[in-house]
Order: sequence, then structure tokens, then C-alpha cells
Amino acid sequence: MAHVGKRTKAARASFEGKSMLSVEDAVALVKGAANAKFDETVEVALNLGVDPRHADQMVRGVVNLPNGTGKTVRVAVFARGAKADEAKEAGADIVGAEDLMEIVQGGKIEFDRCIATPDMMPIVGRLGKVLGPRNLMPNPKVGTVTMDVAAAVKAAKGGEVQFRAEKAGIIHAGVGKASFDGAKLAENIRALVDAVQKAKPAGAKGTYMKKVSISSTMGPGVSIDLASATGN
Repeated sequence: MAHVGKRTKAARASFEGKSMLSVEDAVALVKGAANAKFDETVEVALNLGVDPRHADQMVRGVVNLPNGTGKTVRVAVFARGAKADEAKEAGADIVGAEDLMEIVQGGKIEFDRCIATPDMMPIVGRLGKVLGPRNLMPNPKVGTVTMDVAAAVKAAKGGEVQFRAEKAGIIHAGVGKASFDGAKLAENIRALVDAVQKAKPAGAKGTYMKKVSISSTMGPGVSIDLASATGN
């Protein structure tokens, strides 16, 4: 069990008796509990009433957080010729084709986002077993299979977050750092929740969004009032 410091205890004490908090109060608690020696990531967990094993209940999408993530995102791009040049100029960290495929097949994956032009997908497709489990497989639904590689690279570097429901119907996503201003974190959280709401699949039945909670990397989870998170 992680050590509970004085700041964490004080933060918890200030919210005693409250079962569901507003986004702003939850952010304040999480920031107060983030006392690690590094700048902790603030993470959101959304419990959804879906079964992702069914294709018509899969929830996935992308959101541009208004205040960024505070994280340096390493981007790899599968492209040739002029498109490879565009990717490099836009700030891509790794650009290649067959040579990049061989690097990935060799187990060297030094990137957080993978983008590809459509003509590269026959090559990228061979990497499904490597990239798929890491949620790195390019997909046109989230804008990572595109001819506009420059825009995709800039979006990935500028605070774009991809989300996807796990087997239990839970989405986890980082929305910033504990050092962020509380209002900016709250804005990022609401942007993510709104994007997940809009991504509601046709096969979802009953209550779609069941619970929203936030935590820092090393801190306790805090439940958020759904009305506060959705603005309803």
C-alpha cells in the first residue's frame, strides 16, 4: 500500500462527507494528493455500459484537449517521397517505410503514436500483432491513416488523445499533469467526457456513462458527479 502523506490526508479531509464531487472539487483533491517527486499525470477513468466484444458496442475516438496533455509524444510515420518529407517537416520523430517496418518487427518501438498514408497499409498491416496490442495500429477512424500527415503529426504533438474502451467497457486517458492549473484540467476533463458521449455506439443499451473518476499517477481515485462532468 502506498504511503499516504500529510498533503494527501489533508486533501482528503477537506472533502470528507462528499460522495460525488464537482469536476473542480475533484481536481483540487487530486492536485492536493499528487505529492510524488515527479509531475504526476492526471488520469480519467470512464465506466461505460457497453460490451466492446460486440462490434456495435465498441467505443473509440479522438479528442483534441484544449490545454494539451503536458506529455512529449513521439510520433512515427509510415510514408514515402513527398509525404515522408511533409511528416519530417511537421516534426515526426521517425519516418520510413519497409525500413521502419523492419525496426518495429525487431521489437524496437520508440514511439507513442503511429501514422500512415493509405498506400502504406499493406506494409503496416504486417505489424498488426505488434502494434495492435499496444493500441498503436493506424486507423482511419481516429485520423491516423491519412494523406494529410502533416496535420496528423501536429495534432498528435499538440494534445490529441485517442481513447478506446477496454474489454470491461472502461476508458482510461491522461488529460494533463498535476502541475496544470485546476481550471485547465477541468476543461480537459469535460472535453474528453464530451467526446466519449458523442462516440456512443448504436448498440449501446441502458445507461451509457455509468461513472467518471479521476486520479493522479500515484494518488487515490475520486468520483465525479456526472452532471458536473457532462454539463447537464
